[in-house]
Amino acid sequence: MKKFNILFSFLLGLVLTYAQQTPAPIQTEAFTIEGATAHLGNGKVIENSLLMFADGKLSFVGDARTRIARQGKVIQASGMHVYPGFIAPGKSLGLVEINAVRASDDQDELGGMIPHVRSIIAYNAESQVVESLRPNGVLLSQITPKGGRISGTSSIVQLDAWNWEDALVKEDDGVHLNWPNSFRRGRWWLGEPRGFQPNKQYADQVEEVANFMTESAAYGKGPSSIQNPAMEAMQKLFNGSGKLYIYADGEREIIDAVTTAKATGIKEVVLVGGYQAVGVADLLKKHQVPVLVQSTHSLPRSEDHDYDYAYKLPRLLVDAGLLVGLQNASASNFQTRNLPFYAGQVVGQGLDKEVALQLISGNTAKILGIDSNYGTLEVGKSATLFISKGDALDMRGNQLTHAFIDGRLISLESHQTELWKRYEGKYQRQ
Repeated sequence: MKKFNILFSFLLGLVLTYAQQTPAPIQTEAFTIEGATAHLGNGKVIENSLLMFADGKLSFVGDARTRIARQGKVIQASGMHVYPGFIAPGKSLGLVEINAVRASDDQDELGGMIPHVRSIIAYNAESQVVESLRPNGVLLSQITPKGGRISGTSSIVQLDAWNWEDALVKEDDGVHLNWPNSFRRGRWWLGEPRGFQPNKQYADQVEEVANFMTESAAYGKGPSSIQNPAMEAMQKLFNGSGKLYIYADGEREIIDAVTTAKATGIKEVVLVGGYQAVGVADLLKKHQVPVLVQSTHSLPRSEDHDYDYAYKLPRLLVDAGLLVGLQNASASNFQTRNLPFYAGQVVGQGLDKEVALQLISGNTAKILGIDSNYGTLEVGKSATLFISKGDALDMRGNQLTHAFIDGRLISLESHQTELWKRYEGKYQRQ
């Protein structure tokens, strides 16, 4: 049995590290991209663009007809498109490799209120899942713990690194709270009716969360002889250096969550999910609460909703005047690579294409607090961008030729692209 376990661990190690591409070195040569249609991520488009960057920063973003000396290596991209690197928030990328293999799953910890659990130290930069995102233009992500009432603290990374220290973009950016549900599914195996029914413990669960917030606020206002790591981790929410990400969907839950957080002195709140957020849009605008929409490809949860309610929810929230981003809530991290196509689907629901692009670039950067350096193509910001042969929000057009993170020309190869090329050659020869 011991020999079997050793062999299994060895094989698992091979699976988890196979085909990992060597991270790109620091940019030493300037680059110029000329002739492409540049989608800046802030709603603006430059049809015949000129972008130049050196030392990891954009030095020029403008019209290709501008009389200015081209820098370094010139990439002629006429007929192609340039985009800022897409950002995937609220994902457990690098924390779980194979859901069915417990040894590769480090996305949650024991305990209900554990804001002091930091996801970043468990992040595996050499994950096969992580490298599979880059060929679709997803170049940054918020690495988020899961489970429990307060899951822990997330951090933001770029997706081409040797280790978590190299990957780090913003450390311990926020705490993640799963708000209680006022309704729950009936446990039919215990003889309860099927379907949803009121959660009789909802008031007690809300009080438990509110008390923890209140105690954490009081803990930070005075000296304590006893150090409490959980309450220490909450202090970033009260001094404004971190955000509280609240996962809630119903109107009652959203109202209770936002009002409770604000009443206890939490500075910045982000709503994740927000299935019924349209009905409480005024409250969210009052408290400047942005929304990261989940599960746009899903059936309506209420018979009162349109059949395509989930599909058009991002547009409804944008129309209501809220700051909106997309968070693909699929159980599989591999599906995060489809994030651009979720944004493209919203275009089919009536949202302008450049506004839809902002849902996974400029808007998400603002929500995560990294917009000073990422999310849009502007002079002085990070040269984290990619070139696509066609429309990156359409799976038929999303074909990357180059991708850069902080000016570094990164590999677009992955285990999947290697298999594709291997078998494409096999069957083309037959």
